[in-house]
Amino acid sequence: MTNRKGFTLIELMLVVIIIGVLSAMVVPRLVGRSEQARIAAARADIESNISIALDLYELDNGTYPPDVDALASEPSPAPPNWNGPYIKKKPRDPWGEDYKYKFPGEENKGSYDLWSYGRDRVSGGEDDITNWEETD
Repeated sequence: MTNRKGFTLIELMLVVIIIGVLSAMVVPRLVGRSEQARIAAARADIESNISIALDLYELDNGTYPPDVDALASEPSPAPPNWNGPYIKKKPRDPWGEDYKYKFPGEENKGSYDLWSYGRDRVSGGEDDITNWEETD
């Protein structure tokens, strides 16, 4: 009798069943994580990345820029102490939209407002991510 090496059909079926059970436990936990990651990235941009660039611009020029485009490329006319670019490119939120910016701010008096409309891309929607405290 010859020695045959390989897997039996039952062994292969067991492996497939085990992989199916494991994926059934793992996949539901991962669903929705991409949206959480986008929200976290937008918060990081608003609370850190873009805010630092805006503050550096303000330190150099004594005022905040008229728009966020002035952070990535020299505005015309250029402020006398423009020392940029302060960021590599014009910032866009994780949903592909431009971040919204207003100076002087309506919500942050004496400063600027910076926000993203989030996934729903609607002003005042439940997905808005802002640099001010939301009050109901």
